[in-house]
Parts: sequence; C-alpha cells; structure tokens
Amino acid sequence: MITLSQYLAESKEGKNLHLEHLEDEVLNGGVDGTRGAINFLQSLRDMLAGSSSSKINISTKWDGAPSIFAGVNPENGKFFVGTKGVFAQNAKLNYTNSDIDKNHPGEGLREKLKIALRYLPELNIRGVIQGDMMFTSNDLKREKIDGQNYIIFQPNTIVYAVPEDSTLAKQITTAKMGIVWHTSYSGKKMEDMTASFGVDVGRLGNSKNVWYRDADFIDASGQATFTSKETEEMNSLLSEAGNLFRNISPRTLNIISTNDTYKIQIKTWNNKKVRAGQKITNTVEHVRGLINEIEQKMNKEILNAKKADTKQKRLKEKNIVVSFYRQNAAELKKIFDLQNILVDAKIMVVRKLENIKDIGTFIRTDNGYKITSPEGFVAVDKLKGNAVKLVDRLEFSQANFNVAKNWSK
Repeated sequence: MITLSQYLAESKEGKNLHLEHLEDEVLNGGVDGTRGAINFLQSLRDMLAGSSSSKINISTKWDGAPSIFAGVNPENGKFFVGTKGVFAQNAKLNYTNSDIDKNHPGEGLREKLKIALRYLPELNIRGVIQGDMMFTSNDLKREKIDGQNYIIFQPNTIVYAVPEDSTLAKQITTAKMGIVWHTSYSGKKMEDMTASFGVDVGRLGNSKNVWYRDADFIDASGQATFTSKETEEMNSLLSEAGNLFRNISPRTLNIISTNDTYKIQIKTWNNKKVRAGQKITNTVEHVRGLINEIEQKMNKEILNAKKADTKQKRLKEKNIVVSFYRQNAAELKKIFDLQNILVDAKIMVVRKLENIKDIGTFIRTDNGYKITSPEGFVAVDKLKGNAVKLVDRLEFSQANFNVAKNWSK
C-alpha cells in the first residue's frame, strides 16, 4: 500500500494535496495495495464493532476551498499565508497584501487570502499548518430550508447549514472567516518540510474573528457502532473479497499498478460511471466497454498523426495496450468485481460514520436544497501511516463533477 510519506511527496507544489479512494488501491498498489485495502476495512470493522483497540484514526473530509497554508517560515521567522505552491522552489509565500496581489491575480482567491493574512496571526500558529477555508463573512447567508432558519455557506460543492438560533451559528456569524485544519508541517526549510495528518488545535490561540476546528471525527453519541447483524454482513463481504483476491493473477495486478498508462485508462473509464452516477453492475460489459473505448481513442490518435513514423509508433503502442487488455479480460472482470465488493464494504462504514454530524449538509439543486452526506472521511493507520479516502462516489463525487459551485478555486 502507498505510504503516507509517498502521498505527501507526490508534489513539490503542496505536500498534502491528494489521497486515493480505498477501492483504487487495487489499481495503485497491485497485490500489496489490495491486501492493504482489505486490512483497512478489517480494522474499520473492528473499530466500529468495538472488538479491539482501534489502530485507525478517522477524520471528516470537509468540502472547503481554497486550501490554506499558514504559519511561520522557519527560514526567516515571518508569518505567511499561501495556497498550492508554498513548498516549491519558487514558492508563492505571501507576507503582505502586495505579495498576494502579485502572486494571485484571481479576484476571489486574492480576497480570501487577504482575509486569512489579516486574521490568522491572531491564532499564534507554531510551525506551518494546512486547512480548508469554509467561509468568509461575505459568504454567509440566511436561508429557510424545510421550514427551519439556517446560516448557510457553500465553499465548494456542499452547502453547510447551521440552525440560526444555535450557539454555533452565533460563533460563525461573529467570525470574519472559518477554516478546518487538517495537516501539520515541520522542518527547518520550507521545501524540506514533512507532513503529518492532524492539527493540535488546543495549541492555537482564541480569536472571535476566526472560527476554526480540526477534522478529527469523534463518536460522541455512540451512534457510529455496528450492530451484530452489520458486523456479520461486513464479515461476509470481507470473506468474499479475500476469496476473490486469491483468485486474481498477481502478475496482472502488479503490471497495472506499475504501468501509468493502464492505471490512468482504467481509472478514467471507471470515473465515467461515477460522473453518470452509475454503479458498475455488469463487469463483463464494463471490461468490453473499456477495451472498445481505448481502441477507438488510440485509433483516432493514429489517424491524426501527420508523420509516418509517428503513425507507426502509435500503432505499435495501440497493439501493446489493446493486446494486454484482451489477454487479461477475465482478470480485469475479477478486479472490477473485487472493487465492487470493497465499495460495498466501504459504504457500510461511511453510512455508519455519517450518523454523527453537528452541521447540516445539502446539495443545491434547481428545486431547492437536497439533504446530502458529508464529503466523506479519511482513515489513517496510526501504526503504519497509510491513509485512504472513504467517500460515497456515487453521491458526493458525482455531485462534485457536475454541480455548479458558487466559488471556483
């Protein structure tokens, strides 16, 4: 399975920008990734069944934007704010409003960074931390949903709603900005900083101008616990996944995981279903569709080639790729079947965790507001440092692909 350090080293532009969906570890990590995904689900089952001391830390994925980095640059002792790019060689670190004007010409982002630069120093941040901005005061609206008055804000896809007469609403409406912190960074040089999931918000100062919290999930009410029937159902899914895993060619799994062409093509094909809000039910047809899609796309690239040597090169590439898919069609079917089982088990976990939330979540539609779940959760193995996303892709990811947003990153 991909380690935490590998996740965080993916981009010098920003060290914690991307996490993978649990079921995609089958494609990302081959045999080891598949085994890791099943082990993750076993640990989550144990946590929710209360049968062992938890090795997993769960945090809620908040659908905020933009991603904000803030803290003190260890190289000069100055406070800065920034977004993607703060760890690059030519880093866009903003110490003043003039820096923001120069580095970020987009009006929406520029104004939000200026608000962050003005008020985040009040928190006395040590080191560097990262979070998702949830709102500035101009983003807050009053809205009646299903007969109840709410304070709402929509940083990205999800509309967050807080009952207007609640203490939380009073805190939010008093603040100039809101942010959920999720990652800490440490090191003597910006470009060499290492990351760890989680922020100790207890070390931050208080400010009426900044509403903040960490992303840690806390089952305060005891509702996020599997019943014996649910535990039995999860055990059945995990057993089914294990049996199927043992019948998939390790060679095919590992070839896909080490070949970016195959990996990206398969993920792109799967995402077409997500965008359409469709579950992959007929895996034989799904494999056939994948092969047809790739062959047609590569045929078009061959036809568009203007030089004979380019045309010949693309033809050779097509023969290699399409031959691999055709020769491994039966294994691909089993891989998609296994991913479906992992998704079913993952959704059981997600549904249970969704029972706990203190802020309403909605999707804006042409007919008003539709209740939705939080974006999802991040599961981190506290012993190994591995981390994966737990998201209902047919609900949130499809909406994220397709729903119009009030503010663009």
